[in-house]
Amino acid sequence: MQIQKTRYPLSVWIALFTVYILWGSTYLGIRIAIETIPTFFMGGSRFLIAGGILYLFTWIKGESRPSWSQWKSAALIGFFLLAIGNGGVCLAENKVPSGIVALVVGIVPLWMVLLQWLWKKGPRPDGLVWIGIAIGITGISLLVFPKGETEIERFDPLWVLFLIGTSLSWTVGSLYAQSAKLPASALQATAMEMITGGIFLLVAGFVLGEPAEFHWASISTHSIIAWSYLILFGSLIGFTSYIWVLHKATPALASTYAFVNPVIAVILGWIFAGEALTSFIFLVSLLIVAAVAMITLDPNRSKLGK
Repeated sequence: MQIQKTRYPLSVWIALFTVYILWGSTYLGIRIAIETIPTFFMGGSRFLIAGGILYLFTWIKGESRPSWSQWKSAALIGFFLLAIGNGGVCLAENKVPSGIVALVVGIVPLWMVLLQWLWKKGPRPDGLVWIGIAIGITGISLLVFPKGETEIERFDPLWVLFLIGTSLSWTVGSLYAQSAKLPASALQATAMEMITGGIFLLVAGFVLGEPAEFHWASISTHSIIAWSYLILFGSLIGFTSYIWVLHKATPALASTYAFVNPVIAVILGWIFAGEALTSFIFLVSLLIVAAVAMITLDPNRSKLGK
């Protein structure tokens, strides 16, 4: 897969830049939102509301009513992508800096390559991709097994392993979605996935006793603003922009979000949340971003990404 030398209109670049900034900023948004809003309630309500708005939009447009089998497929995708994938990210951000979370989650293309080969019987990774995989594993290993780097000792490296699992869940859901029975409308399918994923997260929060932790008086204005930002800009505008770019440009160009978002997240975390931006973190960022770029833009690969 490669970025074709095609001249795209300015609107495509504006939409792509929107995805870069908005999706990269959601990691900081999650961190601020869960400061005073229970984790799973925050994530569940975010997706349920965003999904409901999208579904209402498709209903007004006259989209046909989804079948129960389509709802079941959407629920399974919502479980892997949003309940486990994004829910795990929200949970980890209680313990791990948002920039580090974004870096680890950014290895989704690595999982995508391996599972497409081992599970979906896709093309075997070639030499360039194997080099990218090796570089990515090296970067992640530095986070899991730090040596003398006190700046990253404020979080348990085991959370990095947990995040690797959430990125794997996101990949499984993404690959399943390629062949799942879903509505023809991408927006309607996405709305259904967000609705079901949001319900899963709310149920998880209820089981874990979050209702007892929820008190309106203790929720800060910053958390409410961040939660609203995640609904409007992260879920609605960000995802819609990504879908639009997919229809107007090549998948390779659209998938470049995978190695731009972590950079945005690290920078925003440093500026607004006081997260460390040391030479060590810069090195890890460089390794992981380079690995994802090599995997994502390899000319022999098919479509990769969220």
